[in-house]
Amino acid sequence: MAIGLKDVAAHAGVSIKTVSNVVNGQRVLPDTRVRVEAAIAELGYRPNLSARSLRSGRTGVIALAVPDLTVPYFAELARAVIVAAEERGWTVLVDQTDGARERELLVLEGIRSPLIDGAIFSPLALGHEDRAARNHAVPLVLIGERIFPGSVDHVAIDNVAAARAAVEHLLERGRRRIALVGDQHVSSADTARLRTAGWRQALEAAGLEAAPELLVPAARWHRDDGYDAVRSLLASGARPDALFCCNDLLAVGALRALAEAGLRVPEDVAVVGMDDIEESRFTSPALTTIAPDKDGIARTSVDLLAGRIDQSIERRGAAESTPPDDHQDVRAGHRLVVRESS
Repeated sequence: MAIGLKDVAAHAGVSIKTVSNVVNGQRVLPDTRVRVEAAIAELGYRPNLSARSLRSGRTGVIALAVPDLTVPYFAELARAVIVAAEERGWTVLVDQTDGARERELLVLEGIRSPLIDGAIFSPLALGHEDRAARNHAVPLVLIGERIFPGSVDHVAIDNVAAARAAVEHLLERGRRRIALVGDQHVSSADTARLRTAGWRQALEAAGLEAAPELLVPAARWHRDDGYDAVRSLLASGARPDALFCCNDLLAVGALRALAEAGLRVPEDVAVVGMDDIEESRFTSPALTTIAPDKDGIARTSVDLLAGRIDQSIERRGAAESTPPDDHQDVRAGHRLVVRESS
């Protein structure tokens, strides 16, 4: 026989309403939630998602769309989102877009809308001109790129300030020829532009020139791109005494290139990255980096999405269905983590 809410409630010693609250992600006391979840697991209860959706207007499922799960930052962020969503009793469908515009447009158009209550989305290839493609019926929170200022909730760190903090750290260590690894000039490279701006600001504030030969391009921000970029930089005859890498994967590749060139880190060249991925603690030497508050980004995104989902359900029964215009632009925190590479 199928196990129902009544069976779970009797097994856990709570009311049917309490079990329903747990299943639907409503607030209950932590001890009570643990007891109910244990009963659900022991009895093998499986909620009827179709029936729940018809009753409440919710599926209890959200989507998370990121460019590339092989990039540790996105994998670590995805885990943080899943943890935050589980506290609300939500399931997370994780989608990898590969940073392809056509796949990101599908997310924006709400291709999975019958299955999900809302989406958290980290776009890479979209730009301001894609605003019209958004399906307003699907609650949406963007993380990272602010491609639609003022019309969608965004959660991101201050990339300019974060990059500036990284370069200021190198300046405080006495470095003066600080190269930036990861410059990009494509239309979707908002993060690169912001981090490059932070690099420039820090140098200019110190009375130093942002030398063109120290601005090193990288089409992608993977390990091999950092390796190739630094090899090219050294082959050009430029002699940096420090590298600010736009993410940790570039820095990992840079460390390899420097080692092959016989340059010591940090004695000859200091290195700082961004993202504070787990790998950065295990490089040799361990990598100094800027750590974004990934848990804060995830939790804030989930909280904002919960509010948008509630508003969406309320609007379904209202005569006026115009989406609200009170969207939030939230700055998550970041901090400098000093390790051996600087």
